Amino acid sequence: MKYFVALDASPRAASVLAAAVQLARATGAKLTLYRAVGIPEDVPRSVLGATDARLEDVLIANARADLERMASAIEPALVEAVVATFATAWDGVCREAAEHDADLIVIGAHGYGRLDRMLGTTVAKVANHADRNLLIVRSRRSD
Repeated sequence: MKYFVALDASPRAASVLAAAVQLARATGAKLTLYRAVGIPEDVPRSVLGATDARLEDVLIANARADLERMASAIEPALVEAVVATFATAWDGVCREAAEHDADLIVIGAHGYGRLDRMLGTTVAKVANHADRNLLIVRSRRSD
């Protein structure tokens, strides 16, 4: 079994990874940790030219380093791969999960309000476009 774990840079990523690890331990699955990175539209042009390195490469390297740090906190036998790509989040998750032949995509939900539900979240787009099963990890509300 292979589980594809879609992680972002938010504080809830740790709980998504914890859920994936727990499931992988119970089922004997291997995990691929994944992050899609992109350049926000409002990045000033001065930032884009601030280094000789391509911004895309810097962002991917940073995302990969963060994923490797997260992977180092779990037993190495569970981790099959760490992947960061330059992509729109939902499309990157769908494409890379298929490319890695994942049996399950594990992804977190923000629990946003009505506006996000109307516009569509990353989770909703993955659910509508992925060709494999999806486990949505929700944050517990503190109400």
